[in-house]
Amino acid sequence: MLRLDRINAFYGDSHVLHDVSLEVQEGRLLALLGRNGAGKTTCISSIVGFLPPRSGEVSLAGAPIARLSPERICRAGIGLVPQGRRIFPTLTVRENLDVAARPARADAQRRWDRDAVCTMFPRLRERQGQLAGTLSGGEQQMLAIGRALMTNPRVLLLDEPSEGLAPRVVHEVAEALAELKRQLCIVLVEQNLGVALGLADDVVLLNTGRVVFAGDAAEFKARQGELSAHLGVE
Repeated sequence: MLRLDRINAFYGDSHVLHDVSLEVQEGRLLALLGRNGAGKTTCISSIVGFLPPRSGEVSLAGAPIARLSPERICRAGIGLVPQGRRIFPTLTVRENLDVAARPARADAQRRWDRDAVCTMFPRLRERQGQLAGTLSGGEQQMLAIGRALMTNPRVLLLDEPSEGLAPRVVHEVAEALAELKRQLCIVLVEQNLGVALGLADDVVLLNTGRVVFAGDAAEFKARQGELSAHLGVE
């Protein structure tokens, strides 16, 4: 569903992604791992068009998208839950969801609208009229995920969704992602290794903008001891 083929990305003259390739199949979750500064968020930015790759290709369901604008990439079927949530604090929960609404594809397995999002995250239904900036951190994360789902994406990208959340809320978010991966292709950037490996079907590990491991989660777990140096953990 999503494929990166030897992409190279730069910030000015600084070469930050070096021939990065990965594939994500429909109905699977790929955990994109690496220590801080490894290039994970840059990779997400290259997929969504914030930092178009200087060379290489990004394709969605076989169609090239690397040279499209972020808006057209979103409309093609890429949904983003950014690091830090970035909800609209002065809009209500309902308005945050409605502003992102896009029609579903005719062949979509599930159609996401406000009712479907609130069924997945019941607390959002209770707070539809509440200003988003007054929500708890966990509720804001649920809203950020719900807002991305309102675009009816084919692929959902999540950048550090457990960051700053209490363990109970992290568990709730992980449960939601476990359900979502049966319906969507998901790329998860996550520093919480337990959460990431608990959800992942496949793993790509980056170090200084290069892929140092790509394979299924079981193989990664079997080699975790030797690969831990690339994560900055023992």
